[in-house]
Amino acid sequence: MRIARLGAPEWGPVWARGAKEGVNQLSEETRMRGGQSLAEALENYLAEWSERTGIVVETWALPATDVPARVSSGVMVAMTEALSNVELHSRARVVSIAVTVGKSGLRLTVSDNGQGFPAAGAGRGIARMRAAFAEMGGSLSVNSVHGEGTTVSGMVPRQR
Repeated sequence: MRIARLGAPEWGPVWARGAKEGVNQLSEETRMRGGQSLAEALENYLAEWSERTGIVVETWALPATDVPARVSSGVMVAMTEALSNVELHSRARVVSIAVTVGKSGLRLTVSDNGQGFPAAGAGRGIARMRAAFAEMGGSLSVNSVHGEGTTVSGMVPRQR
């Protein structure tokens, strides 16, 4: 698995209310269950998923900064659903992953080299991914070319 980390401004100052209180709150707000950051949770999940399925994961970018716990949870919902679709339907040999955090917010891209599907083939899994991003104020699109693969792209704007 290849991993590249891109630096970006932190989401944390949005919640800071005082030096010590803000740090404690930031830690609680940005850590997932088990105390993992989003990047750590993704690294662990992607390694396990690749080992189990035999599909190569190319990890191009993971967040170098913390993100709010609700955003991390929504990203994990979309990621697990996207990879479930890759495993069950795509016949892909490789899936590429990028999750970045920048000034405008968080972006997720999952792209496979599988068989793609016709637009009419979108099912409940895609609806779950879109709902997870909509709950965070974001959006998610799925582009597929029959015979060439599928790309899932999501964006969650930074909360001001």
